[in-house]
Amino acid sequence: MIRQILAEALTTRVRDPRVGFVTVTSVTVSADFSHATVRVSIMGDDPQKAEALAGLQHAKGYLRSLLARATDLRTAPELHFVIDRGLEHAHRIDNLLAEINREESES
Repeated sequence: MIRQILAEALTTRVRDPRVGFVTVTSVTVSADFSHATVRVSIMGDDPQKAEALAGLQHAKGYLRSLLARATDLRTAPELHFVIDRGLEHAHRIDNLLAEINREESES
């Protein structure tokens, strides 16, 4: 539910241009619901990712207040944004496997 609320807020309510192509991939909440680690996938190179992460850090108070209004939790969790590099790793593995297949077919 938290992932859905944040994803919708990032696409419709956050107007910071640094938070352009950000996708919320998962949210992990602590046992006491006081902290939430929000994994995001960000399009672009490393400087663009750093800018987007800075934009998310800037908007986290606003996003937390939206969560508080949209959920029945006693307190909204403190948000911690981290870059999810899973898609990058998968793409790199695909490229390596394609290179291995190419080398094997050439020999």
